[in-house]
Amino acid sequence: MYQQDNYLNAGFTQRFINEATLYKGLVLGRVIAQYKDLLRISTGYNELLAEISGKLRYQASSLADFPAVGDFIMVDRSSNENGNALIHHVLTRKSVFLRKAAGTSHDVQVVAANIDTVFICMALNNDYNLRRMERYLSIAWDSGAVPVVVLTKADLCQAVIEKVAEVEGVSPGVEILVTSSLTKDGEKPIHAYLSPGKTVAFIGSSGVGKSTLINRLLGEDLIETNETRKDDKGRHTTTHRELLMIPSGGAVIDTPGMREMGLENADLSKAFADIGELAEQCKFGDCTHQREPGCAVRHAIETGELEEDRLQSYLKLEKEATYEGLNAKQIEKKKMDNMFSDFGSMKNVRDFIKNKNRRK
Repeated sequence: MYQQDNYLNAGFTQRFINEATLYKGLVLGRVIAQYKDLLRISTGYNELLAEISGKLRYQASSLADFPAVGDFIMVDRSSNENGNALIHHVLTRKSVFLRKAAGTSHDVQVVAANIDTVFICMALNNDYNLRRMERYLSIAWDSGAVPVVVLTKADLCQAVIEKVAEVEGVSPGVEILVTSSLTKDGEKPIHAYLSPGKTVAFIGSSGVGKSTLINRLLGEDLIETNETRKDDKGRHTTTHRELLMIPSGGAVIDTPGMREMGLENADLSKAFADIGELAEQCKFGDCTHQREPGCAVRHAIETGELEEDRLQSYLKLEKEATYEGLNAKQIEKKKMDNMFSDFGSMKNVRDFIKNKNRRK
């Protein structure tokens, strides 16, 4: 019988405890680190090394079906006394971050799973970039985790209030925190989102102070950090994904690969909710917000309600999401389908071109 109190700090909530009872004879665990061929898991009482069972490998239809850091899994043992544990099942994920798998044309892999809150970090100095923030928000909303914007290095900015207002304009419905690495309690605003049973993660560009914030939450320098270069940029030092326990309660996933994620999965409807609401008022349902008459989005730009840059960012991400994961041939076909959508299928396009040439 699982005792919830023993698991809570590592995220073993009742939801996963209940699902685990479906697998008799197996032990509930959580992936806390991922290496090349092995995974390190916690059972709540101890840690052990594990590998994926042959049956799970056979049943997996894609890389996304394999366990990743943050996943709750069912294993065949609770210690390594008789060898590595075997992972037989991955429990249902409540949130998942995906990225394109290396060396494949369209397969994706899980970067991290079962995150409750994702802190999107952006520094208020040279890293400040609203368009990048929109990209991160699109990915975060789609994951199922709740995004929270963390603006770091406030001590290096002379216009914090103005910058916060700008960020509010591109992150509707998202909480915004302002931190500084110079103060002893610079991470204090983040503690409100931490509690036993909760898992958080930090994403953002290199050098924005993610590792510093994580170390402060952990109470010691477990995550290596590099001194910021003169151009205010840093370089990633973490080489593998890992889940770490926070002494005050909860856990944090350190995920260096999350900055490399593309738009394999993105929720533009939430990240650009303001444009979505305006688009519902457009005269035409398939309005592209370019030159169509009765376009509410264009009207909002003309009146100053919406910035042109934000619309262009939306259109760019929408296009990127459309072609993400396709090879060159597939992209060309997609473009042709879009160009000649009024003609129906590609066969109709070819017939149209053929007949046009005959008339010459």
